[in-house]
Amino acid sequence: MLSNQPIPFTKYHGTGNDFILIDHFKGHLKIDPQDHNTIKAMCQRHYGIGADGLIILEDHIDGEFYMNYFNADGLPGSFCGNGSRCTVAFARELGIIKHKTRFYASDGLHLAEIDPHLIFVKMQFKSSEQLDEDTWILDTGSPHFINFRNEIDQLDVYQEGKSIRYSKAYEKNGINVNFVEITSEGLNVKTYERGVEDVTLSCGSGVTAAAVAHKLKSGNNENSIYKVHTMGGTLKVKIEMKNEQVKDVWLGGPAKKVFSGFW
Repeated sequence: MLSNQPIPFTKYHGTGNDFILIDHFKGHLKIDPQDHNTIKAMCQRHYGIGADGLIILEDHIDGEFYMNYFNADGLPGSFCGNGSRCTVAFARELGIIKHKTRFYASDGLHLAEIDPHLIFVKMQFKSSEQLDEDTWILDTGSPHFINFRNEIDQLDVYQEGKSIRYSKAYEKNGINVNFVEITSEGLNVKTYERGVEDVTLSCGSGVTAAAVAHKLKSGNNENSIYKVHTMGGTLKVKIEMKNEQVKDVWLGGPAKKVFSGFW
C-alpha cells in the first residue's frame, strides 16, 4: 500500500466475468501495483470485494489509456478480453473517451468501438497450433487450450480444466482451458482460467480463441460473426478473412457497472 487512505474503485462485469477498476489516469495512485497481497485480498470473494481480476487504468503516451491487468491471484496477467471491454466502459464513464478509442495493454495496441448496447474490442490473434482433430492451442493475447466436446454441461470443467492446466506440458507457464460445444445456435464455451484457478462465468479471450479455432477447423474462408454462449451470457466474435487467412478479430458484448466504493 502507498498510504493508509481508502482506495476508490469501481466494479464492472462482462457477462459475469467481473473486475475491480481503479483510476490512475490522472495519477495519485493509492495502491501499489507491486503489492500483490493487497490486490489478491481485494479480489477475494469471501473477505474482499470479489473479482476475477483487477485493472488499473493508466495514461499512455501513444494511446488514450493503458490497461494494467492483474489476475485474482494478485500477479500481473496477460490480456483479458472481457476486462478490456469493461476498461473501455470505465474510460467512457470517466470522460476519457467517447465512442471509439485506441488503447494499449500487455499485448500491444487495441481498437475499440462502443454502440448503445455492446462494446467491441479488436483482439490480437498471434498463433495457432492444431494438436488433433478436436484440440487446438491459440494465442489471442492470452494462451488458450481449446477442446471441442459434446454435452459440455455434463462435464466437470473444474477438474478436467485443472488437470490440463497443471499437466506437465503447461504447468510452468499455465494455460487457460476451454471446452467448446458446437450447437445450432452457435458455440457453447466453458472455461477454466489460470490466475483465477477456477471456472469463470465467461472468458473473452477464450471465447475469441474458440471462435477462431472453429473457423480454422471448418475451413470456411468467409467473414463470420459467431454467437458464443457462456455461463454468464452471450458474446459475439467477428472474424474478418483475407487471402484465406484470419485478418481481424473483434470481441463484442455488454459491459455493466455494478457499484463503486472504497477499499
